Amino acid sequence: MVNFSELEEKIGYSFLQKNLLRQALTHSSYANEKHMKRFSDNERLEFLGDAVLEVTSSEFLYLTYSKLTEGDLTKFRASIVCEPTLAICARELNLGNYLLLGKGEHQTGGRSRDSILSDAMEALIGAIYLDGGFEEAKKYISRFILTDVEHKKLFYDSKTSLQEIVQGQYRDSLQYVLLKEEGPDHNKTFQVEVRIGEHVLGIGSGHTKKAAEQEAAYQALLSLDRSKTGE
Repeated sequence: MVNFSELEEKIGYSFLQKNLLRQALTHSSYANEKHMKRFSDNERLEFLGDAVLEVTSSEFLYLTYSKLTEGDLTKFRASIVCEPTLAICARELNLGNYLLLGKGEHQTGGRSRDSILSDAMEALIGAIYLDGGFEEAKKYISRFILTDVEHKKLFYDSKTSLQEIVQGQYRDSLQYVLLKEEGPDHNKTFQVEVRIGEHVLGIGSGHTKKAAEQEAAYQALLSLDRSKTGE
């Protein structure tokens, strides 16, 4: 039995329309398995939440970073609203524990899958918007998404940022090396390390090679930063 009131307490918002909260956390696999009526899952709420998130994050960046160009603001916003970043935010709330998933999706690791978590995060924004209005949705976004945005930007741009650093400071080129690949085809996990020559800078894992490379690059950037500051 999912404890929705526990989640309400975590996010600091109590729904007047409890059905909206339930819908926001209902994956299509659950709705199909239970033969629920059409539009009972969270896909339409996700569409709405995505729009609210884009407006809110755009306003935040516009007001906070007055010297950034339109192009830089667009890239920064993309780093905040992208799937991996939203999944990170969802994990901080343990949102996966509250999802209603079909048996198959649950058994194949759906509660930790980036795509499902990020969709649920956006659906929850949409549900709060419908239940309490724009200001309540904005409060939620500010508290749980628009935090530590510099690190989120770093994660999003990590491969590009690392490439620029290496090109400017090292003779050897970057290499991403696949260490291992585990799990069934529908739920694989990849582990990748990034090297300069023979020196390992960082190791990352993810459900795709690209995600694992991004994580490895992010860890490399953190390691280089620690070396620079002498930590």
